[in-house]
Amino acid sequence: MRVPVFVLLMLAGLPAAAEELVVKTRSVEDRKAVVATVEPARKLVARARIGGTIAELRTREGQAVEAGATLAVVVDEKLGLQLRGLDARIRSQEAARDQARTDYERAQELMRRGVGTQTQLDQTRTAAEIAERVLTALKADRDVVARQAEEGAVPAPAAGRVLTVPVVEGGVVMPGETVATVAVDGYILRLDLPERHARFMKPGDPVTIGGRASPEGREVERAGTVRIVYPEIQGGRVVADVEVADLGGYFVGERLRVSVSTGKRDTIVLPRAFVIRRGGVDLVRLKSGIEVPVQIGPEIGAADIEILAGLRDGDVVVRP
Repeated sequence: MRVPVFVLLMLAGLPAAAEELVVKTRSVEDRKAVVATVEPARKLVARARIGGTIAELRTREGQAVEAGATLAVVVDEKLGLQLRGLDARIRSQEAARDQARTDYERAQELMRRGVGTQTQLDQTRTAAEIAERVLTALKADRDVVARQAEEGAVPAPAAGRVLTVPVVEGGVVMPGETVATVAVDGYILRLDLPERHARFMKPGDPVTIGGRASPEGREVERAGTVRIVYPEIQGGRVVADVEVADLGGYFVGERLRVSVSTGKRDTIVLPRAFVIRRGGVDLVRLKSGIEVPVQIGPEIGAADIEILAGLRDGDVVVRP
């Protein structure tokens, strides 16, 4: 059966069937924007092990260092004097030991010839042994002082980035004084949350971080994960750490905006394409053809928007 041409033209002029959606209340995360501070995950302190003058400073703020790298060299002039004095005593004692050995060998020779006495042999043997032991003790004392001088090198406690260097070359430091502070294990974001919101957070929760603006001027967001929520309340605030990749380019103490979950609530959510804006008023078209004004809330995800008022469960809306 052939369809008349005028019927085909009428069908072609009809609009396509509109996309329909039944309004239903659903549970969404209630998110709150807070300010976080970039902090090192751990901070270790490199301290001077001996007192003295900083003869050489080999690090600066912001430098990446390896574990064990020498950050500074502390020199104690008194240790150098002690080493020179011990070296002189060791040389003198070596000469005394050599003479005691010679005397003992002579006494042994006299005994073989039958012109020496046992008393002389015993005395020279004892003198040689005493000289050897005194020399050993002096060398041990020198090793101790030399070891103290070697401890003038201040090593990095771990691999990381140097945050502070509160000393200068030529300055005087005491044993245990801080030479440098090193940030270890990269950086984290530290949140300071009100007590009422902290109870909803737990390790492993995802968060959204607003980063620095891109070259086009848009803020680049990134994802993070709650690492730890500290079990202590101070001044009505709770501290939590968020782990984020690639924070090495940020400054310690830099502040970033972070969106965290503070619980769930029931609300109506529609795709943004179902909302019409006309004359400064937001409208939604019902299946009956009536357009009703609605009050919209924040965006939910990339394409949805919250409807605060104007619709209820069971309403059927159509996409304009």
